[in-house]
Amino acid sequence: MNKSLYTKLVLVMLLLIISLMSVVGAFLMNEIRAFYLEDFYKKMKTVFETPELAEDLYSAANDSSAPSKMAGILKAYSGQLGIDSRSRNYYILSGETGAILAGSGTETASLAITPNILAAIGGNTGDVSDRSASYMDVALPFKGSSGSYIVYIKDNKSAVRELSSVLFGIIAEALLVGLIISVLLSLLLAKAMVTPIVSLTKAAERVAAGDFSSKPVSDAQDEIGVLTRTFGSMASQLEKTLDDLKKSEAMRREFVANVSHELRTPITSIRSYAETLYDSTDMPEDMEKEFLGVIVKESDRMTKIVQDLLMLSKFDAGSIEFTFERFSFEQSVRDVYNAMLLEAQKHNHSFKVEFRTPIPCIVGDRARIEQVMINMVSNAIKYTRDGGRIEITAGQKEDMVWVSVRDNGIGIPRNDVDKVFDRFYRVDKARSRESGGTGLGLSIAKEIVSRHNGRIELTSKPGKGTIITMSLPLEGPVNEG
Repeated sequence: MNKSLYTKLVLVMLLLIISLMSVVGAFLMNEIRAFYLEDFYKKMKTVFETPELAEDLYSAANDSSAPSKMAGILKAYSGQLGIDSRSRNYYILSGETGAILAGSGTETASLAITPNILAAIGGNTGDVSDRSASYMDVALPFKGSSGSYIVYIKDNKSAVRELSSVLFGIIAEALLVGLIISVLLSLLLAKAMVTPIVSLTKAAERVAAGDFSSKPVSDAQDEIGVLTRTFGSMASQLEKTLDDLKKSEAMRREFVANVSHELRTPITSIRSYAETLYDSTDMPEDMEKEFLGVIVKESDRMTKIVQDLLMLSKFDAGSIEFTFERFSFEQSVRDVYNAMLLEAQKHNHSFKVEFRTPIPCIVGDRARIEQVMINMVSNAIKYTRDGGRIEITAGQKEDMVWVSVRDNGIGIPRNDVDKVFDRFYRVDKARSRESGGTGLGLSIAKEIVSRHNGRIELTSKPGKGTIITMSLPLEGPVNEG
């Protein structure tokens, strides 16, 4: 039958108290028996080793009425011997047969011949103790001119049994009181332990059902308190994970929709222009070239989208390879400036480069870092009105180098600044498509910079312009050493 934890704790406490009291009771009663046994033989030895008593008994053994005289001598020592005529008595026995000749006890016919009596009949002192026997005895042989005699002291242990009985009663009463107290304490203990566990169980059931609204809270410093806080932390982490999964699923759906849309647009254009060329028999040559130019341009756009998607998938799979080497970061900045100078001049932009500090060589993948810088400059050129101003600045700060691209272009709304690194995210979708953007450039740039243990940050104000900054460690990523 299944029992609740509450019941189990109460039963355990009860069994613990019963076991403890039983062990203590058995130990006490055993020690009392041992004490009485030891005390009896110690007292007998002390009394009978008294020179006066031994001399008197030996003298009485030479008398014709030796048994009665010896009994009288023992009677005089009754107090020292603990004789009480109820549980402890003395006897004078025949040294040959062990028959009773005189004594204080009620036995007048015969006594059971014990091992100690047999030892005394053999002429030896009988003082062997036996814890398992129902009596304690000692037998001492005395030999005189009138015959051989045995002085025999026997204790039937009735006092020990009475004391044990009283002690047992006390233990039983203590056990009863202990059980009552233990029941009350175990109920309180069980309640203190089970209540938070029940609360934790209900919270676990709610979490299992998807309800994260109420998490268990505990300020206790014991194991249950730690468990409760750990569960609360786990539930919060689980809730965050589920939220992340939902966001990931939403992003996945959006990503698929974006990819479909981005590919459908150039495919539609290519198909439309190709069908027009196919159906037309007398199209002017210059118009054919224009249509073919659109087809090539849209094909290039599709190729760029596919290449960017392939690169991002490699980043996600961790299969993209980097070639880390030491190179001149300053020279890379100059190379990017020279590569983009013609494009900037096409739009009549003021295009400058400035180095704020001497720049040392760094460790990194030169081609990919230059790819990031080209993307930064390219975006500045695209989203700055003709005749604008674009500046590249670079320098070193502590163990990092940085490059920043500033423009006075159209800028980005505050709500969109944190989203520009998301895949396919574009502030002005119409203008981006017109300029050939895929919405993946900054996502790829962020991945490349992250693999270098660097940072890429963007600040912008609508109508004022944008500043995008890349910072890289001098010695490259730690894991690449």
